Amino acid sequence: MNVAVFRPDDERLADAVALLADLGVEPVPDPMLAVEPTGKTPREDAGYVVVTSKTGVELAAADGWTPGDATLVAIGPATADACREAGYDVDVVPDEYTSAGLVAALDDDVDGARVEVARSDHGSAVLTDGLDDAGAYVHETVLYELVRPAGAGESVELAAEGDLDAALFTSSLTVENWLAAARERGVEPEAREGLADATVGVIGPPTADTAVEHGIDVDVVPDDAGFEELARAALDR
Repeated sequence: MNVAVFRPDDERLADAVALLADLGVEPVPDPMLAVEPTGKTPREDAGYVVVTSKTGVELAAADGWTPGDATLVAIGPATADACREAGYDVDVVPDEYTSAGLVAALDDDVDGARVEVARSDHGSAVLTDGLDDAGAYVHETVLYELVRPAGAGESVELAAEGDLDAALFTSSLTVENWLAAARERGVEPEAREGLADATVGVIGPPTADTAVEHGIDVDVVPDDAGFEELARAALDR
């Protein structure tokens, strides 16, 4: 089985490839995201700091930033682990590892508070709008930009040829960039048809919503938003 994975070309992709190989399938590493740091760090005058990715935490820590006395909020366990590895104490991890989950976790506490949101340039407005509606003074710092790597699209060609068995999308942007790669290569109709015949797994409801909005049928959304859970659920399917 050929199983495509679209994580950035760092330890996340290497770990995903190793996991898929251990599960007995043929990994198709096809990074759809590359990280370009902006050099900015989160503001230090906020009462709450919300971080939404391992990458953002690592970039902020590498630039010497610390949360100080702020309440540090991490979107999920992987981001929380990155915070602890950087020496930060994590105060809040929502029950649901999404922007909506973050809003729900903070909704009753941030009225009148300064909230710093530190993330990529493709963060959902659900988070900032929700915190604003909760009465917070919200400031957003873009720590890094996410771009589609040059040459991305090996899995697109496999799908167009009918040789892709599963695709594991780990963010809305991986869905959008996969389709953009298909258009760029002039095989979008064929790639869509091949993807429809494959098992499509997505890491959480927001990614599923994006896929459906773009006409892609989703087969698997794991209960826990982690790559291993996604891979195992898709392969079980």
